[in-house]
Amino acid sequence: MLATIFHNNNEFKIDLSKPIDISLPLSNTDQNPIAWYIEKPEIEPVRFGDWVGKVAEGSSSTNFNNIFFNPHGHGTHTECLGHITRDFYSINQSLKQFFFTAEVISVQPQADGEDYVITKAQIEKALQGKSPEAIIIRTLPNSDEKTSKKYSNTNWAYLLEEAATFIRESDIKHLLIDLPSVDKEHDEGKLLAHKAFWNVKDVNNLNSDARMNCTISELIYVEDQIADGSYILNLQIASFENDASPSKPILYKIM
Repeated sequence: MLATIFHNNNEFKIDLSKPIDISLPLSNTDQNPIAWYIEKPEIEPVRFGDWVGKVAEGSSSTNFNNIFFNPHGHGTHTECLGHITRDFYSINQSLKQFFFTAEVISVQPQADGEDYVITKAQIEKALQGKSPEAIIIRTLPNSDEKTSKKYSNTNWAYLLEEAATFIRESDIKHLLIDLPSVDKEHDEGKLLAHKAFWNVKDVNNLNSDARMNCTISELIYVEDQIADGSYILNLQIASFENDASPSKPILYKIM
């Protein structure tokens, strides 16, 4: 299933039958990745007295589960600036377009004292002058441990404020990364990279030039066989009226 996309005086051809999924699934097993000090997700059948919403248990004609999870801590998710503001803003209202030009880059975070950081210079070098609508950051080393890692209290790598500012000034609207957060795990609530990317100057009184339609997606996973380079991104969310939603970013190779 081939498609031709005309965008900003450019023509792109993609094969819609060959999607590249860079999301992590959500499950109620110990293999589910976890961040932010919470327990694994719960997926359990509804129970009304002796009735159990599970076909295998014989009392129901359908499987009928409740799911308890946290989008920020349990897998791939996409968030809007409402994640850090006093006033409520919804990802469902912020993200209204779903296909974007995108660039996959691989970056090895640099040691900075006890931390590992991603710098402006690294991002600038990896982009090589390109100006995509979305950037997908794969951190190195890249192992499948990321698909089930327990991130709490690991002091994961993060973006320096200068790197997030550069991404914003490059007019990149969608930032995707394979870490639980673009910011340092224990940062005293500063959230410097979040604020720099969204251009939020005061979380209590949102400035008029804050980037309302821009998103951050975290806890993605970009397998090794996915080459750095240009793609078309399909960024899909569930229609949650919440600051964040579980999401399924899909890449398509440009032919």
